[in-house]
Parts: sequence; structure tokens; C-alpha cells
Amino acid sequence: MTKNSMRLDHVVLWVTDPVAAARFHADVVGLEPVRLTEFIEGKVPFPSVRVNEETLLDLAPRTFVDHMKMLPGAADSAGHPVNHVCLSLPAEAFDALRARLEHHGVPLSDIGHDSFGARGNAPRTFYFRDPDGNVFEARHYDD
Repeated sequence: MTKNSMRLDHVVLWVTDPVAAARFHADVVGLEPVRLTEFIEGKVPFPSVRVNEETLLDLAPRTFVDHMKMLPGAADSAGHPVNHVCLSLPAEAFDALRARLEHHGVPLSDIGHDSFGARGNAPRTFYFRDPDGNVFEARHYDD
């Protein structure tokens, strides 16, 4: 991938408590918090968690609805989460994530099979929700 190719930079999730959301995504999902200390200190407007070296999930407080003025009607979408965000992991990390979620009592879907995605068909997938109701899919590919 080159610096000039298109890729996903970030997804903004609406959350009620950004600190609690960051801790869930760090402790349970296994994502690295970004700017959490700065958010707690009031230096930045929201924290994030890192999915990989190129992609973040921004954890925007629902109170930001008043700041959604970049396009007409943008504020109307505040609080309406996307259908789901899919995280692709190696098979061992997929199993470890499922075990951590179970350990923390997070409700999980059954394992699905042969689901199509960006890299073809994934042999196993499952779904879960974060504490704010955002839906996540976890999957792994054979390679």
C-alpha cells in the first residue's frame, strides 16, 4: 500500500462515557487507547482507540451533536450508529478476543461461517456490542 492509496483512516462512534468506552475497547477488545490521558485532563475533545497503525476508532461523546455542523442535517445523524464495524484478526487473536468477551460477560452471537468481506470469505465470524450499543463483527481469514 502506498501513501497515495485510499484506505480507512477512522470511524467515529457515539458513546455516552468516552473514558468507559476507551477502557472497554482497551481491556476487553484489546485496542490501544490514544489520547485518553489528554481527554481526561480536558486537553482534547475525545479519545480514540487504535485498530492498527493506520486506523482509529474515535470515541465521540453524544454531547458533540451540537458540533455536527459540517453538512446540513449532520446533527440529525448523531446517536444513530452504523450497522456494524468489522474487525479482522488472526485466528489466534480471534479466539482470544472471544474468550475475553466471554470472561467479561459480553453477550456474543453464535459463530458464523463463510462470510464475505474485504479479503474474501472468512471461515469464522461473530458479533458483539460495546457498552454504548455499537455493534462489532470479529472475523478471521485463513492467511
